[in-house]
Amino acid sequence: MLSRFWWPVGTSLGVILLILMTDILLSEAEEGFTLTVSCPPGFEHTADNRCLLRSLYQQYAAPKGFGGLRAPLPDVRDGFSPQEIDLGRYLFFDPVLSGDQAKSCASCHQPDKGFADGLGRSIGKDGKVLARGAPSLWNVAFLKRLFWDGRAASLEEQAAGPLLSPDEMAATPEGVEERLNGNAAYRRLFVEVYPETASAGISFVDVTRAIVAFEASLVSLNSRYDRYAHGDQSALDEKEIAGHNIFRSFVTRCSQCHTPPLFTSDELAVIGSPEPEGVNFDPGAEIPEGNPAMRGAFKVPGLRNIALTAPYMHSGRFGTLKEVIEFYNKGRGNAVPPGEQLNIHWHITDFNLSAEEVDALVAFLATLTDESMMPEIPVRVPSGLPVTEMRTHQSGERP
Repeated sequence: MLSRFWWPVGTSLGVILLILMTDILLSEAEEGFTLTVSCPPGFEHTADNRCLLRSLYQQYAAPKGFGGLRAPLPDVRDGFSPQEIDLGRYLFFDPVLSGDQAKSCASCHQPDKGFADGLGRSIGKDGKVLARGAPSLWNVAFLKRLFWDGRAASLEEQAAGPLLSPDEMAATPEGVEERLNGNAAYRRLFVEVYPETASAGISFVDVTRAIVAFEASLVSLNSRYDRYAHGDQSALDEKEIAGHNIFRSFVTRCSQCHTPPLFTSDELAVIGSPEPEGVNFDPGAEIPEGNPAMRGAFKVPGLRNIALTAPYMHSGRFGTLKEVIEFYNKGRGNAVPPGEQLNIHWHITDFNLSAEEVDALVAFLATLTDESMMPEIPVRVPSGLPVTEMRTHQSGERP
């Protein structure tokens, strides 16, 4: 670098000190950042340096009916290299991507909150309260509809959406490219993953590619329920098994929308969930679909790690899983606002569950918790900016 070799005649002491300090900070930021050569847990590392998901569910044939224990998985986005996944991990936790460099992807998708944020309605740029909460990112590699209103059809769209939204991270492609190309650590890491960036520079498309690789590695398929589904009858207790039977029953029909093994049909549904007090009715998928019949429709969320992602529904109307079940228990259309004519999904009926049955269903949902494939959360990121709003991993682990 210029500061390491010579100074132009007439360079002031202040400029020299500023350049020296910049070099020191850049060196410190770059130091210690390497990309792993190992795939995440649950992935096979192939000879051509790809990470392929391996699960018992991939060995099962499609069952008849809904809610079977050994249902197969849908197609998954995998095949990324370990280095690409790891680069995406750094980017996911680095505030450098946002317009004001104050928020990262992980600000709204926090690992210890099921990769949601624990808020009914997420917080965007300058503290703005957004219309909806952040959905969990667990198992997004299997999904074809993203966001609460299903407006994105790919993980690339999902990754770019919050980044470029003026209400959320408020970035621009040009700004992201400028900041990352100006960072020596990121230039080196990107060249390792995408060699063409050595001459072409880091592009916004490269950034979203890496983030997608990381998000696709967030797989949760090893809960106590899964051990039960694979044949370990001792994995669930009597109450949890009773709750599972209620979940699969024709009384509740839970499993017909929250279909195992992902516990989502990946479809849109109108259930008539109420908004929090003082919040206007959200038309949901009616807007992106351009279809009045989809007014009030939202994506059927996956229930993996659902016990970690309160509050519930698109705007956080319910604080507990028991409240969610009690909403359904009150009957079809019980919370539709006056003047609204909603096409409530035909699966929504009158449950009439007892208090004991409600408790059993809540107990079953807790068996879907599995964080065994939780990625390491960096304590530092290549930009040198603070990793905010995160729990940190144990000392001695890699950054």
